[in-house]
Amino acid sequence: MDLTVVAYVLYLLVSIGLTVWVARTLSRNGRVFLADVLHGNEKLADAVNHLLVVGFYLVNLGFIALYLSDSEAIDTTRRVFEALSTKLGVVLLVLGVMHLSNVFALNKIRRRGVMEREQLPPVTPQGWVTPQAGA
Repeated sequence: MDLTVVAYVLYLLVSIGLTVWVARTLSRNGRVFLADVLHGNEKLADAVNHLLVVGFYLVNLGFIALYLSDSEAIDTTRRVFEALSTKLGVVLLVLGVMHLSNVFALNKIRRRGVMEREQLPPVTPQGWVTPQAGA
């Protein structure tokens, strides 16, 4: 059996499995965070959560597909493990960077919303100013 094909199949199985696991974990645990960011609007939080998951899948599965090929021949079992470790390491780093980017962006939105909610309302008028003639 061709070891290159074995390496490709293992890479696809593990990287797609990791992507699905991370997406489900982020979706399940990120819903509460999104609801807070969106001021308790559960319906909007669910919609945004679903869109984020779809985008997460598209980007990661696209990257996994593009990163599939290997320029070096995979002719030994050792080379299979080396290729897998390199490819899966890069996939894990991409998953981590995407996760941290999403959290950073959502936290920034959340902070802005908290600051807006904590601002005091403007001061009530103290009196009236009569308009000047000719102004």
